[in-house]
Amino acid sequence: MKKQLYEVFASLDTPEKVEKMLEDLCTHKEIEYMAQRIEGAKLLMSGNTYNQIIAKTNISTATLGRINRCIQYGSGGYSGLLKNYLKD
Repeated sequence: MKKQLYEVFASLDTPEKVEKMLEDLCTHKEIEYMAQRIEGAKLLMSGNTYNQIIAKTNISTATLGRINRCIQYGSGGYSGLLKNYLKD
């Protein structure tokens, strides 16, 4: 079942299609949490401190620690996909 989910997301070719899919699949709060995690990862990868990130995003230290572990030791989802956005 998870493979099918991944294939569906891989087939979405515009941000608008991803938005529609996420709005149907997830609650508003779940989408907010995912967006918060992406922002936290971007800020970590840009060299911000935990305190700076918490002040900017209101993310918990536990979640930020998990994001940091994923960046350093995970499968490359954050670091591999977000490095393009850091150029902005």
